[in-house]
Amino acid sequence: MKQILMVVGGLLLTVMVEAQQLTRAEEQNRNFTGAVAVEKQYRVIYQMDNGDPKIIEKVIRNLNNALNDPRLKGKLKAELVAFSGGTDAFLKGGKYEEALKSLVEKGVIVAQCANTLHERNIERGKIYDFIGIVPSGNGELILRQAEGWSVIKP
Repeated sequence: MKQILMVVGGLLLTVMVEAQQLTRAEEQNRNFTGAVAVEKQYRVIYQMDNGDPKIIEKVIRNLNNALNDPRLKGKLKAELVAFSGGTDAFLKGGKYEEALKSLVEKGVIVAQCANTLHERNIERGKIYDFIGIVPSGNGELILRQAEGWSVIKP
């Protein structure tokens, strides 16, 4: 009986050890640390066209995450363009003023679509003074993409 228990225990131990060992592919994947930034500069434009606070916060968080990525430090030129519902984030008196100012201080271009202001009857004075204005948000995305910028829509 004692021998049977020892054999069973040994088999269980062997199975547990083998289950914990990673395959070569799993080990390579585990050791992956991401792409290497070999370019001198990367350019990205973030699209914000939704007024849902969770989406606005996600856009700002994602943009800050990119700015704080150690691989991209000092190599990232970024723009945030708002249109449609995303304009809500730029309205004076909202809760995003400090977060947006912080992006501008980090060198991010923060811009608003003029078409949306016109369509929603929002005067320029109703959005933060530090926000730039582009003729159209879609046009900005088209031009930036044609210039080789990555377009991100969180």
